[in-house]
Amino acid sequence: MTELRLGLRENLAQFTLLVVVNAFVGAMIGMERSILPAIAEQEFHLVARAAVLSFIVVFGVTKALTNYLAGRWSDRFGRKQILVGGWLVAVPVPFLLMWAPTWNWILFANVLLGVSQGLTWSTTVIMKIDLVGPARRGLAMGLNEFAGYFAVAGSALATGWIADHVGLRPEPFYLGAGFVALGLGLSVFAVRETREHAAQEARQGGAPAPTLSPREVFWRTTWRDRDLASVSQAGLVNNLNDGMAWGLFPLFFAAAQMDLGQIGTLAAIYPATWGLAQIVTGALSDRVGRKWLIVGGKAAQALGIAVIVASTGFTGFAVGCVLLGLGTAMVYPTLLAAIGDVAHPSWRASAVGVYRLWRDVGYAVGAVLAGLTADAFGLAAAMGAVAALNALSGLHVAFHMQETLRR
Repeated sequence: MTELRLGLRENLAQFTLLVVVNAFVGAMIGMERSILPAIAEQEFHLVARAAVLSFIVVFGVTKALTNYLAGRWSDRFGRKQILVGGWLVAVPVPFLLMWAPTWNWILFANVLLGVSQGLTWSTTVIMKIDLVGPARRGLAMGLNEFAGYFAVAGSALATGWIADHVGLRPEPFYLGAGFVALGLGLSVFAVRETREHAAQEARQGGAPAPTLSPREVFWRTTWRDRDLASVSQAGLVNNLNDGMAWGLFPLFFAAAQMDLGQIGTLAAIYPATWGLAQIVTGALSDRVGRKWLIVGGKAAQALGIAVIVASTGFTGFAVGCVLLGLGTAMVYPTLLAAIGDVAHPSWRASAVGVYRLWRDVGYAVGAVLAGLTADAFGLAAAMGAVAALNALSGLHVAFHMQETLRR
């Protein structure tokens, strides 16, 4: 039997395949991103911002819980089975979005989408960490998140363009059926199991694996380990941004007289910048460390949201989206790499699942907070509150987290 080797170059074919698979995972979110708030208002006549954002709440809660289970199940049953299962759950989603007769059907579609995203995206993260080993973990996470979020941007841009030319439903969601078919086919027929790569890394590390129960992994990642707890709270606030941006940005831009094509472009700028820049920031974190990239990223996110709130036209909105995307790129792969730095390979997948549980709770927290604040005080006030939370999150990392990169 050939000994398994760790490293990006040594596992380039499988790593590249997983990057492609994660692009299809991201594209499934992107197809909703620029048009679902418009569908809520124009087709289902929802008026309250909290009601419009309800689809993000159910998505965030189900994705968060499934992230946790994906980590546990990946350790227990293997990565590939969880990945394939996640794609199978996604099969009905585009068809439900095309033909949903009531808003409750849209919510159900987003429950399924949340489950699918939790299983598929978590598993591709874990598998890439398995393959590359400790040396280039930041680069691996940068490439993974680049693929996912650049695809979010491309899909948002495409569905916004289609909606602007032929209508909100069903045509924009035809893309989703293709994404599911390609992602599922590659996962079934081409992706290989990587759990043994994690075992190989543990053997090479030499240190005995601590015996941790699921409860101990949960509390260590959530609270007891200062570094892991700092990462978890920063991840939650990061996706709080995304829940707010997903739900409120299209409404804020529409209130400024942007048409659907412009809204689709703006909805794409933020994740496109985020996705592209992660190629650089992920690798950079392997050289300069994790902590201060996270702190700087939180500051850039706060600034980007503030610029959008202060702007009244397309150019200002675009500048704010770029700043928000750059800040998120500094934070997103770096947080995942920091989890890999701290967690032992024997319980790392479970720790990634706990981190992603808290991170994606941020979708729901962001949607509820933004929706209620917007209903009470207006869109600008809701977005300003989220900007302030990012500044506080960055200060928490600055004062509580140590550098996790071991040279």
